[in-house]
Amino acid sequence: MSTAPLTAIPVHLFTGFLGSGKSTLIHRLIEQKPADERWVVVINEFGQVGIDQAMFEARDDVVVKGLPGGCLCCQLAFILQATLVNLLHRHRPDRLIIEPSGLGHPAGLLDVLQGEAFIGVLVLRDVVALLDPARLEDSRAREHETFNDQLAMADAVALTMSDRATPGQLVGARHHVEAMWPPKKWVAEVAHGELPVSLLLESGQHRKEARPRVSGGHDALRDSARQVVVLDGFDAAAPQPGQPLQESGMALGYRTLSWRWHCEDVFDLDRLTQVLDRLPSQLRVKGVLHTDAGWKLYNRGDGAASLAASAWRKDSRLELIAESEFMPSVEETLTALQACRRQGRKDAAWR
Repeated sequence: MSTAPLTAIPVHLFTGFLGSGKSTLIHRLIEQKPADERWVVVINEFGQVGIDQAMFEARDDVVVKGLPGGCLCCQLAFILQATLVNLLHRHRPDRLIIEPSGLGHPAGLLDVLQGEAFIGVLVLRDVVALLDPARLEDSRAREHETFNDQLAMADAVALTMSDRATPGQLVGARHHVEAMWPPKKWVAEVAHGELPVSLLLESGQHRKEARPRVSGGHDALRDSARQVVVLDGFDAAAPQPGQPLQESGMALGYRTLSWRWHCEDVFDLDRLTQVLDRLPSQLRVKGVLHTDAGWKLYNRGDGAASLAASAWRKDSRLELIAESEFMPSVEETLTALQACRRQGRKDAAWR
């Protein structure tokens, strides 16, 4: 950057495995934001279409930038620096919040934030890892290298979904975290994403203990990313009415499958939720959809689904994320989804 602000901008990093509630927690923090602060929020999604950013309503004092389509620590690391420079110059925020992909390894991201380009410009505050206590009962997650490294590198841990966890799960999660070294600065139980904003505003500086080495899978993605030019922009072609656009991706053993529909395509909410609820329980499912009951945000992780109103109006989006073996048939899934669209005079004209 050409010039540095007089005071370094605090950066808050929220890590956590798929479905741990990162976007919900950040949304709740924004609701508590000091009125005199401007925040920039950078959301990285492993999926292709950028759904988490649809959770955030447009406002003058909060700028939300989505970086979908990969992992900030490897696939998108080479555009993150340019994106941050642009955001900092354009918006001059008082605080920067970053939500990396649930499959993202924090080490590469920390290297960017603490690199030469941002010396004196950014100061990394306590890194907070989000942990759903129920995840510790899943051997696939418990043995996943990135899952463990996210917790190991964090300064503090938020036990999310505590309103859905059993007392035994909460005790087990606390014991798991408290057994780590060095000890965490704090461990908080967080119901409905309600983390006190004071923990953010009063946080200390990130501890620079030795970091776990990035896994071989992330190394391979980073090496391949160096060979391509990635543009800072995700303005994909707009879908036509009745003709959804499909995208897919695969990395780190996980596959993503997504669709976008024209904003005038309207879904029958009851039929749609029935289709989504019947998808394999191992799937992470996120969507913002135009329904006969209004625009809705659908969010499912670890088999538990929620439905909320959404201010997003640009298009309907749906994303499935899972280990490859659990991904359902593309053709059958799309057929079931298309059958949920309300059929009317306009639809007939579009076909």
